[in-house]
Amino acid sequence: MSGTASGGRSASGGHSASGGHGASGGSGTPGDGGRVFAAVDIGASSGRVMLGRVDAGGFGASLETVHRFPNGVVEFDGGLRWNFDALYAEVLKGLAAAADAAAAGGEKIISIGIDTWAVDYGLVDPSGELEAQPYSYRDERSRTAVARVHRLIDEQRLYATTGLQFLQFNTIYQLATEPELNGKQALLIPDLLAFKLTGQRRTEATNASTTGMFDAVAGEWATEFFDPLGLPKNLFPPLVQPGETIGVILPEVAALTGLAPDTAVVAVGSHDTASAVAAVPAEREDFAYISSGTWSLVGVELDSPVLSEASRLANFTNERGVDGTIRYLRNVGGLWLLSECQRTWTAQGFRQELSALLEAAAALPAGGPQINADDPAFIAPDNMPERIHAAVRATGEVLQERPAAVVRCILDSLAAGYARTIADAERLSGKRTSVVHIVGGGSQNRLLCQLTADATGKTVIAGPVEATALGNVLVQARAAGLANGGLPELRRLVAAATSLQRYEPSGTLARGGTSERAGTSERAGIHLQEMSQ
Repeated sequence: MSGTASGGRSASGGHSASGGHGASGGSGTPGDGGRVFAAVDIGASSGRVMLGRVDAGGFGASLETVHRFPNGVVEFDGGLRWNFDALYAEVLKGLAAAADAAAAGGEKIISIGIDTWAVDYGLVDPSGELEAQPYSYRDERSRTAVARVHRLIDEQRLYATTGLQFLQFNTIYQLATEPELNGKQALLIPDLLAFKLTGQRRTEATNASTTGMFDAVAGEWATEFFDPLGLPKNLFPPLVQPGETIGVILPEVAALTGLAPDTAVVAVGSHDTASAVAAVPAEREDFAYISSGTWSLVGVELDSPVLSEASRLANFTNERGVDGTIRYLRNVGGLWLLSECQRTWTAQGFRQELSALLEAAAALPAGGPQINADDPAFIAPDNMPERIHAAVRATGEVLQERPAAVVRCILDSLAAGYARTIADAERLSGKRTSVVHIVGGGSQNRLLCQLTADATGKTVIAGPVEATALGNVLVQARAAGLANGGLPELRRLVAAATSLQRYEPSGTLARGGTSERAGTSERAGIHLQEMSQ
């Protein structure tokens, strides 16, 4: 699935990843006629459009937020769906704001990159009309199709080809619920947005790898699975790789936004986690990463997929990254649990700031009850505190009613889950790690970062918060010739643009891999309502 690492967004109108507007200088300095990039970055709870500036001398990059907007599932037409029409309207508003901001600085936007969450899609007819508002992965419809798909395609064969972890909402199971697909094409959400902007139908490869219909070794569609499922061979548009141009914007888009008619839409790591991992500021290869947002994506970066039966049974996934890398990872739930609890408590009249909740949670002793944070029982919205209490009761333990105890339970559970997953990734892939990079919204949560250092026994480096947008912009900049080299060079640009926080293991581990010292020494706050998927 998607992590979206781009959470924790500032409430102010402008945000620079390098600590100040236009701080990178060079070709990205406002007023010098420089070239800039627009990053459309949308998660499951919010989205934004940002301007990215990359120093032509290779000294860093900066981001400026020009438009923010809410996103979320809605009950509509018999299911949980995305309001894609509203989403696209907000993207157009954001691009118009980006065009205005660039023009005010004497700059020109030369390309647009789009990243969103994974697995969901819209169906378009031959004329390009969207058949209906796209279903959300949080809808229950795909659960009924899992058994039928596995009767038609053996689970072991499916994994040996796609390398994809089992999640009941994977695209393959969603497609199996569709009554009629002949004459239609499925466009994943970022590809659907790109189609609306350019009129060109393409499927970006990092997102294609999350569908369950993609060959992890060949890097192509696994067409042998289409016939057994009764799916048209041309159900998905042709593949495009990060850095390739999808097309230029349509004349009507240029008219609506004020963008130049030759503005290109460039494929980036359109699965937001792919963009986030591309922007992990790693100085060496032996790193693990946690893309922490509404979901947590925990894993290592590899050159080739791990398709063993042991890997399948551990439910690890092999998803494409930028430059053909493999994101070998597992979903471990995420801060969705916390944001949903906060939403419920607010509705019940409890309005304590999250920073105060985290401070109270940090003061509690370690060794409290834990839950399985990636249990499917936590996927749907509504009354998350009660579901967490029920999960704890099922273990035979007791969780205090007060919100701080629930918050501590969530963070302890996440940190323990991170530690288990990193250990499993090392065991299954043979890759050893010495440091853990946390990017995205969760990188601002000091308590979570310290608990993770204690649970893993490894140094944790936190940041950047805006990893997804940075990865998006850097792939565009490289395509335009303003950044050079492979991922190591792009990551050096990120490190130069970001203030990073370092957390060392406290050395006093308690049950579940958390630490007494972490409970008393760290205080943090994060605006979860602004977090991406």
